[in-house]
Amino acid sequence: MSASAIPFALRGDFIELDKLLKATALTGSGGEARHFISEGQVRVDGQVELRKTAKIRAGQVVEFNGERIEVQAPA
Repeated sequence: MSASAIPFALRGDFIELDKLLKATALTGSGGEARHFISEGQVRVDGQVELRKTAKIRAGQVVEFNGERIEVQAPA
């Protein structure tokens, strides 16, 4: 079963990982996002990411809970 893709357009150079999960409504709050990240449930470009405020830039892919977020450059 493949993950569905959620496109996310950046407004600047990057977005912090916990904010990205909240912005895409995959978590209900930043605190919830930080919990899942610290538990090792979030992958960035296929690797487990434990840094809650990792800078996510255009071209990166974040995977969490069966969902796939494709981060895109600002329009």
